[in-house]
Amino acid sequence: QVQLVESGGGLVQAGGSLRLSCVASISIDSFNAMSWYRQAPGKERDLVATITRRGGTAYVESVKGRFTISKDNVKNTVYLQMNSLEPEDTAVYYCKARAPDGVYYGEYWGQGTQVTVSS
Repeated sequence: QVQLVESGGGLVQAGGSLRLSCVASISIDSFNAMSWYRQAPGKERDLVATITRRGGTAYVESVKGRFTISKDNVKNTVYLQMNSLEPEDTAVYYCKARAPDGVYYGEYWGQGTQVTVSS
């Protein structure tokens, strides 16, 4: 069974930084893309950043220049470095992975990690 476990969330003041981690129970090479999403109270879950198997990245406009997604294939981990945090970044952050084929075919979500940015 594929599991994704996030960590690294917490309470930080505006302007501060956090680094989120998402550890997969299988090789992340099994996935064609891994993403970070976030969901604020009363809002929908929105895509924040994506990294492909080849290392290509994409970001939602509101985090460009502040957030960086990266991965470590040896540790089977994807990171989200978040700098210059704003109160609007407060949300539960989720990791998602997609396996397009093979024995692990499907989409997988982690349990989420809370990020709270105080003003």
